[in-house]
Amino acid sequence: MWMYLGLLAALFLGFHNLCKKHAVQDNEVLPVVAITIAAGFLMFLPFFIGSIYAPDTFKAIGFYIEHIPIKTHAFISIKSMLMASSWVLAYQALKHLPITIVTPIRSAGPFFTFIGAIALYNEQPNPLQWLGFFLIIFSVMLYSKIGKKEGIVFKKNKWVFAIIGATFFGSCSGLYDKFLVQNLALNPQTLQFWFCWYTLLILLVILALMWFPHHAKRKNFKWRWTIPMVGILLQTADYFYFKALQDPEALIMLLSAIKRSQILIAVLVGGFIFKEKNKRKKLIPLIGIMAGVFFILYT
Repeated sequence: MWMYLGLLAALFLGFHNLCKKHAVQDNEVLPVVAITIAAGFLMFLPFFIGSIYAPDTFKAIGFYIEHIPIKTHAFISIKSMLMASSWVLAYQALKHLPITIVTPIRSAGPFFTFIGAIALYNEQPNPLQWLGFFLIIFSVMLYSKIGKKEGIVFKKNKWVFAIIGATFFGSCSGLYDKFLVQNLALNPQTLQFWFCWYTLLILLVILALMWFPHHAKRKNFKWRWTIPMVGILLQTADYFYFKALQDPEALIMLLSAIKRSQILIAVLVGGFIFKEKNKRKKLIPLIGIMAGVFFILYT
């Protein structure tokens, strides 16, 4: 069951990526990130209020937000710092790079998660899963070759390094999720509500220092309907992902790989929507990544 929940998370993440590309295109990144998180926070706010005034009702429907100790709040705030760093880097990169380059690099996330899952949680892959893993990495290298034809030299482009950094921080957060959900026994809505709250506070501080004081940047910000949709789709995807993680048999390395199937939507649909180059050539490494995911998932 947890694998199917992971596929649902991947579906919503695919559409989330399309909305995210539209939201940041020729736009100011920092307010976009903050508003998406605010939208996610507002999505869970009714559950928080309902859990205070009608706890039995919200327990019955499965959306009760639990009372948690200060120590647990501190653990959640660490996740918020990791993901705030990841999102700021990722959104800046997405603003300057094609979605058909960004998404496959993000697809290398299972590499970091795979290593962490073995070191921290003693998850043991079999030989075919290792094959799938390195097939994903090799396919991402092929994308770098295609990227050069679009004027994107991976070794010299700072936005490529930004998306690699974002992928690393995101993978660290993914490994940390297993600790939060399984070791601390947090339910998805409790984790997501407080995560959104602390991330929003962090982003407001960043905005106060790097965006609000600059009139030109404030003037360049453009409101788009896709901005709040990014947050709503992301929190929906994360809800299914955390529900999957609640299963004691769930392997974080496999869930991370399953989530990479979102690239089907991002590359196939997004490539046509945003009219990006070399779509046919990008299908070759795309097939490689999907084959790698298949080896990890079905062996």
